[in-house]
Amino acid sequence: MLCLSPFAFAASVATVSAQVSQGFNYGSTYSEGGAPITQAGYEAQFNAAKNLVGTSGFTSARIYTLIQAGTTNTPSEAIQAAINTKTSLLLGLWASAGQVNINNELAALSAAITAYGTAFTDLIVGISVGSEDLYRISPIGIENKSGIGAGPEEVANYIGQVKSAIANTAAAGKPVGHVDTWTAWVNSSNDAVIAASDFIGMDAYPYFQSTMTNPITNGYSLFFSAYDQTVAAVGGKPVWVTETGWPVSGPTENLAVPSTQNALTYWDQVGCRGLFGKINTWWYTLQDAFPTTPSPSFGVVGAGSSGTDVPTTPLYDLSCSDASSDVPLSASVAPSSANPGPSAVAGGNNGAQRQNQVEQSGAASGGVTSGSAASAEAQIPANPDASVSGSATPAEVLASTGFGITPTEQPTTQDTVIITSCPSDCKNTAAQALPNAQPTTLITKTSVLSAASAGASVCPASLSGQYEYPHLIVPLSKDDPDTAQGTSYNGTISPSTSSVFNFDIPASDSGKTCTLVFLLPLQNKLTTSAFSLSGSGGFDIAQLKSPATEQTTYNSVPETGNQLGGPSSVTPGNEYVIASGSCAAGSRIGYKVSATGSLDLNYFQNYSPSPIGFYVTVC
Repeated sequence: MLCLSPFAFAASVATVSAQVSQGFNYGSTYSEGGAPITQAGYEAQFNAAKNLVGTSGFTSARIYTLIQAGTTNTPSEAIQAAINTKTSLLLGLWASAGQVNINNELAALSAAITAYGTAFTDLIVGISVGSEDLYRISPIGIENKSGIGAGPEEVANYIGQVKSAIANTAAAGKPVGHVDTWTAWVNSSNDAVIAASDFIGMDAYPYFQSTMTNPITNGYSLFFSAYDQTVAAVGGKPVWVTETGWPVSGPTENLAVPSTQNALTYWDQVGCRGLFGKINTWWYTLQDAFPTTPSPSFGVVGAGSSGTDVPTTPLYDLSCSDASSDVPLSASVAPSSANPGPSAVAGGNNGAQRQNQVEQSGAASGGVTSGSAASAEAQIPANPDASVSGSATPAEVLASTGFGITPTEQPTTQDTVIITSCPSDCKNTAAQALPNAQPTTLITKTSVLSAASAGASVCPASLSGQYEYPHLIVPLSKDDPDTAQGTSYNGTISPSTSSVFNFDIPASDSGKTCTLVFLLPLQNKLTTSAFSLSGSGGFDIAQLKSPATEQTTYNSVPETGNQLGGPSSVTPGNEYVIASGSCAAGSRIGYKVSATGSLDLNYFQNYSPSPIGFYVTVC
């Protein structure tokens, strides 16, 4: 578990500038029908932000594109509105529509500089090349059909083009960077974008982090865990918070409940306590409910009677009156046991998926809607160190009888049950074999290794109750044995690559049983993940004497503490119970998984809606 003191994140903030930007995100079209926001509409929104009842200082605006909605390359009318209202700007260029669109964005930027001169450029806080483009090309982004993205080399190239375009203009020297979800920044495959950027824009939404325990009481700790991890990953580049917020209405995401009260709590704890006046921040969002209310809705104010009638009375108190540092915060941000299964909601109400769909459609017509928020939820496959209680010593790790067993070579196989409903006299043999197991249509066979069955009890392989998610996945390359591969979203088990999976077992699991399981559904049952599998063979699994870190290499992997063996054959449509015993509560445990035979498996670790990968179930 990660325990954050009220201001634990402060170490991540190297300096605080004398003038910190504070504002909201603004799209280029309204929430329904894609009607373009005009100069008058922008002015109404910018003035409302500056005059919100109960607060002050919201004098900056982040826009997603420089192109006025409905045009090819005409500068956004937000620019003249910003000049008229003295609103500073974090400019955005849409980067997921290829070079032709970048050319149009650069033409709009050049035209605005020529037309407005320093009246415009003096308001520029920074220029963001793209928004969540890296997320959209990730496996989860592709599976979520979140729209066209752009790769790290492409985004880095676009950043270079923008820097060249402004080099001899009044905008010369303005910081140029990129905005993406925090999980994109901690993925080392995106380092080219970090290197090219002058600043890092981070989007983070605890509301959408539904693979973790994410009630509002954990909002602060989840957010600043994401912030600290981003800061640690970007090599000293300044990190700006470009999107965050809590919805006032919409669906419940695991334990995260939308309401005005919870939005107020998040505003007080994250905004008032941690961000406002300290870190450049653009909240999501001022207004998203005109002319219709999206789901979820993040607007601080409701809908007015028209596009130029923007209320200044907020839906909840913005005065920071309850932002004291002694607000109780939950120490645990571990995966949820109460309701582990969020929904991949039809219609795209799935965080970054939904936002990127509307941004993409808006950009295609020269505009970006203001109707929904981006998030990190869809990219939480392996959240490194998001839930840490301290590294376990070898003694702590091996103190758990369930994870200190000597396995035998052959598994005991319990053949299938794929019952989803049956008459009262129908017997669910899967539930009999594994206590509390739930029927499933995804798994055709459960294999329980002797290492597990030797324990006092075995928890269900299915994620029907409490479970723990790996918080760090580290690939180990036999072909490049001294190079750290860093953290990964994927599990890779092949003749040339092993992977280490770290699990953080909360202290609250003391006295419970923990069971290490591996789930591999059929490919056609996966909607937010995928895998590739070739060759034949199984797993050789070892519990390590100490957990891995992002710096662990093939040659520096910790010593083996317990050899657990593994299934001799791994095939889709199966779940495997590897080992079971008393939980090593309060410890971090690492498992090294290697291939036997010619097995070559690569999969995207994800739990919803069809779980795939390694988990520790708890009962």
